[in-house]
Amino acid sequence: MKSDIELKHDVERELEWDPSVDAAGIGVEVHEGIVTLAGHLRGYNEKLNARNAAQRVEGVKAVVMELDVRLPNQNQRTDEQIATAARSVLLWNAGLGENSVHITVEKGSVKLTGEVEWAYQAQAAENAVEPLRGVRLVVNQLQVKHRPTPADVTGKIEAALTRHAEKEARNIRVRVKDGAVTLSGTVPSFEDKRIACNAAWAAAGVRRVVNQLSIARS
Repeated sequence: MKSDIELKHDVERELEWDPSVDAAGIGVEVHEGIVTLAGHLRGYNEKLNARNAAQRVEGVKAVVMELDVRLPNQNQRTDEQIATAARSVLLWNAGLGENSVHITVEKGSVKLTGEVEWAYQAQAAENAVEPLRGVRLVVNQLQVKHRPTPADVTGKIEAALTRHAEKEARNIRVRVKDGAVTLSGTVPSFEDKRIACNAAWAAAGVRRVVNQLSIARS
């Protein structure tokens, strides 16, 4: 089991290793396996990359984000420019109907609303908008259209989890109610947590996933 001092060192090294992150602008603190990142970065996408870098480090149980986005002058965009770019990238990259997603931009914060056919489309829309210049925050309020949840959806999700990682799947509990899937238990890493969440989202009829999985301290 890594000590907090060892985790702090590993997280700092991982941030320095990642070319998409300016590690000089980030302070790292660790308490009982929980990592806090604080400081100022040049873009929202860089903020997400910093979070992902910390989550990649073995032994990290959770990441607390206290990072502010301060856009340099060359990345400043008006809300109208951001909205136009977001509309274009959604139509090209996310495979969404022209009227599926409604975009609202205020002071660089982008809100996505509307209904989509599948859960993966909601995540694809968010991922497409995050790297755009001028974006300070993305609020994803997209809803998945209601459809009946198959009676055997729990078994299908459990089978999908087993296909990805049989050993980890044994420690994951799946509960389904009214299209909402709750995942609980422990997994070894954030990557396993992400895989489990994606497996649940892929099931037909799923409208929401509540991820209560915790990371086992190594």
